[in-house]
Amino acid sequence: MKKILVAGAGGFIGGHLVKALINKGNRVRAVDIKPLNEWYQVSDEADNLILDLRLRENCLQAVNGLNEVFNLAADMGGMGFIENNKAACMISVLINTHLLLASKECGVERFFYSSSACVYNGDKQTDPENPGLKESDAYPALAEDGYGWEKLFSERMCRHFSEDFGLTTRVARFHNVYGPHGTFDGGREKAPAAICRKVIKSGITGNKEIEIWGDGRQTRSFMFIDDCIKGIIDIMYSGINEPINLGSSEMVSINELVSIVEDIAGDKLDRIYDLNAPKGVRGRNSDNTLIRKYLGWEPSIPLRTGLKYTYDWIREQVVRESDSSGKVSRYNK
Repeated sequence: MKKILVAGAGGFIGGHLVKALINKGNRVRAVDIKPLNEWYQVSDEADNLILDLRLRENCLQAVNGLNEVFNLAADMGGMGFIENNKAACMISVLINTHLLLASKECGVERFFYSSSACVYNGDKQTDPENPGLKESDAYPALAEDGYGWEKLFSERMCRHFSEDFGLTTRVARFHNVYGPHGTFDGGREKAPAAICRKVIKSGITGNKEIEIWGDGRQTRSFMFIDDCIKGIIDIMYSGINEPINLGSSEMVSINELVSIVEDIAGDKLDRIYDLNAPKGVRGRNSDNTLIRKYLGWEPSIPLRTGLKYTYDWIREQVVRESDSSGKVSRYNK
């Protein structure tokens, strides 16, 4: 049994990770800045603390007496958030810096950092037919402004704490994680959840239009949460010293993503394209050569399968909300 900190435990991925680590017999301290009633999932078996980890003294409190740290804490969201909150995204550098310092002081044995595909050179993401981003494509550096630069800098911090102080660090570059118990409205949601919500609400309101950011031809890959959690744990306890991709290699366009969700819903909507909305790079996909080499595994839950689980969960939340507001939903007629 290990004593483990999950930073960012009130978030989407963090909540799932806490449950997985507890199920493996570990003692988990779960920390987030949000009030407990705003956490996406709360595990009663964990030691749940509300702390601002941008402050060094709070990091020392969070880490003290523990063996390992999983740092998933960051101020982030989908493209609409990170394009309009670059300073807030950059300030997250304080979290990782102070957690690393606290880990060094408290004798932590292993440290996991959740990085992002936003670290990759933008010039390698101009083609919707992106063949897949290799780990080496992060350099020469031209990361996503704000969020991507913070992630790339924090990756380097992990590397140097390993080299200079002997702290075992692991870094995974996440590619678009989605699934149940995640953000689906409010401005921080990512494309799969946003599209599910829009399609579901069209069924409730009868409005047969869906707004798509950009021209819909931009491409991405999307990793289901179960694959993500397995990858985090496998990478943490591997011998992989360099940053590594953790993402699906099943690339789709946003238009194709909308079509899959429409098919799940049994609906068809008129598409309205907002060419002025935040849309990110033209093409991004995960090259999984290294993770297959090191672990003999890669994220593999098909997009349609994961979207069905996600759609059903979001529909349940939206229908409950619409019922409580007095609206009539076609899903419970």
